[in-house]
Amino acid sequence: MSQQRIEVTLAGQKITLATSTEHEPLLRSACALVDEQIQLAITGGNRSIERASMMAAIKIAGDLITLKSSAPSPSPSSPSSIDDADALSELHAEVRSLEDHVDSLMQTFSLPGSPRPIVP
Repeated sequence: MSQQRIEVTLAGQKITLATSTEHEPLLRSACALVDEQIQLAITGGNRSIERASMMAAIKIAGDLITLKSSAPSPSPSSPSSIDDADALSELHAEVRSLEDHVDSLMQTFSLPGSPRPIVP
């Protein structure tokens, strides 16, 4: 699995991320979703990237929790549950990776002691 660098935009900031070729579409989609939620938070009155990013993260986490709680539990004896478990494990790994990227980006955006204002 070879690594490549891709450029995405989050909160108006161009960010370079490393990913594999096979995960690039998922990462781009995830970044687009995060950027959309950040922009909605900014439109809703949040005036700092940090606060808008936190609100976006909370919204996305809430959506994920809702989705998980509404998904039917697979039967442990069914053959497809093994595939589902593998897919779920991969998704959990992707979420952890994206969370790590967001944490890294939040540190990049943050100024010690104060939120960074968004300039329209």
